[in-house]
Amino acid sequence: MPDNFEFHARTRAVFGDGSLDRLGELARELGFTRTLVVSDHGVEQAGYVARALDSLMGAGVSARAFLEFDCNPDTAMVERGRVAAAEFQCDSIVGLGGGSSMDCAKGINFVHSNGGSMRDYWGHGKAAKPMLPMIGIPTTAGTGSEAQSYALISDSETHVKMACGDAKAAFRIAILDPRLTQSAPRTVTAAAGYDALSHAVETFVTTKGNVLTRGFARQAFEWIEPHLERVLSDPLDGPAHSAMMLGANMAGMAIEHSMLGAAHACANPLTARYGIVHGVAVSLMLPHVVRWNGAQVDYSGLFEGDLSARLQALGAACGMPATLKEAGVEADALKALAEAATQQWTGKFNPRPLDSTAALELYRCAYE
Repeated sequence: MPDNFEFHARTRAVFGDGSLDRLGELARELGFTRTLVVSDHGVEQAGYVARALDSLMGAGVSARAFLEFDCNPDTAMVERGRVAAAEFQCDSIVGLGGGSSMDCAKGINFVHSNGGSMRDYWGHGKAAKPMLPMIGIPTTAGTGSEAQSYALISDSETHVKMACGDAKAAFRIAILDPRLTQSAPRTVTAAAGYDALSHAVETFVTTKGNVLTRGFARQAFEWIEPHLERVLSDPLDGPAHSAMMLGANMAGMAIEHSMLGAAHACANPLTARYGIVHGVAVSLMLPHVVRWNGAQVDYSGLFEGDLSARLQALGAACGMPATLKEAGVEADALKALAEAATQQWTGKFNPRPLDSTAALELYRCAYE
């Protein structure tokens, strides 16, 4: 019999080609009247921001876009968004884009609804007041942020990634439109797709997982692993994009209840110190973490065969650097990176304890 656990799905999922055009209808169902659409310039150039605004305004919802942040939203960007939300006097928020857009939307909601700065919400359950209702619309199959109540926001001064979570920060509805992922640049599709794959791999073995989250992780892996190379080779492969989006969303659901592990703990300092894109940083570490964890846990229920070798092959197919050295990391930085990795919240849920000695071993394995 499985161990005792609790599970609560807070977000309604609306899946299907063209479902972005249902945004106005769904917003009205939730009582939106003045909505801030948090997105980025790339999504705007693809035409999706205009479509979102048209759908909202066509349903009688006043809407304004906030686009002033980049791929790693930080506290300063969130503060700019708070100012925009206050000036517009919004009563609702839409996060449209990759994980950065959705995390930024959540961050804006925290500080707009509850005051203070993002540093006040580092951790879980620190929003004392109600938060605005939100809809999340991913344009990449990656982070699964639309299924999570956490926002990952970097401190603009220290560059440390802060995980800020609260049940009230969950999206009320996630619109999953696979067509939106077809216009992403190949590098974005690759980094996001590998990140989604890593979520399935790590949530399958975390200490906080349960029978449901392991089932979600397994199904997410089954959708993502055979389709990642297909979306890279044929950006218009609709069924492959659908599988990737559903897999990323399901992996996000697994993260919400089981957290992540050592690969993400080791990846975050690489992004903070070297600016390595998150999905690339994860790809550098995950095969080594899987091999290292293999001394204690069994991945055979996820993948029959050499999982580490398969993950390395997928990294190569994604065009990722093969080693930390190739990615521009200096050998004499490994000890400092290892110390930083032990401070990451995700490492606490790895099935094999992650201390600075273990983290240094992993970095050395990944170096060359």
